[in-house]
This record gives sequence, C-alpha cells and structure tokens, in this order.
Amino acid sequence: MKHETISHSDFETLSSFRQALREFLHFSEEAAKKVGLTPQQHQALLAIKGNKEGTITIGELAKMLKIQSHSAVGLVNRLVMHNLAQRQAAPRDKRQVLVVLTETGESMLEKLSVAHRQELRRLRPVLTHFLNLLGS
Repeated sequence: MKHETISHSDFETLSSFRQALREFLHFSEEAAKKVGLTPQQHQALLAIKGNKEGTITIGELAKMLKIQSHSAVGLVNRLVMHNLAQRQAAPRDKRQVLVVLTETGESMLEKLSVAHRQELRRLRPVLTHFLNLLGS
C-alpha cells in the first residue's frame, strides 16, 4: 500500500471541515437545550424514531449512542420520566422490552428535526466544498 502524503492545504481543509462539523454539533446541542433536552436525550429520541418501526431495544440504543447498557437504561428512565418515551413488550417476544416515543416525544423531535434539516441545508455548500477538496 502506497503511503499517502498530506499537504498543508489538506490540513487546512481538514481543519475547516472539522470546524464546520463542530458548528453543526454546537447548533444541535443548543437547539436541544432550548427545548429542555440534553444533547444525549435528543440523540436517543432520534435513534428511537430512526430505527426500524420506530422502536428500539435498550441494547440497540446503547450500541447506536456508543454508551454502556446501564447508561442507556438510565437515559431511557429519564425519557420515560419526562413522558418522551415509553417501554412496551415486543409483539413477538413478550420478554423483550422495546422503547417507543410518546406523542410528546414525537412532537419535540419533529420540531428539532425541522430545525436541524434547515441548518444542514445551510451548511451543505460548505460541507460539500470541503468533501470535494478532500476527495481530489
């Protein structure tokens, strides 16, 4: 395998790309806080809704968020306590517990997702530019 060299221009592009990503993450964190969520709670709501059939197990949630199972349990407990999610038995295996969003959770996630989509659309040209520079 040939060793690839990185030019100073590449470093500048990588730095700028990372800054643009950080700008989006900062936007996301602040948007979540404005509606009373932690960034991790927002990520959990999105993971639940974005998973197959809008349900997820605690183990799947832990994997998606890159956290330990016991941390996922605590996170789900807080979502349930704030009426953003609920636990339900899996239809095929009643021993398995699924997490689903409540109407309140759905509504909050919808508002956040609209704002996130708008921000991504705003950042699209910048991100695309840096990706194009890095791909050449």
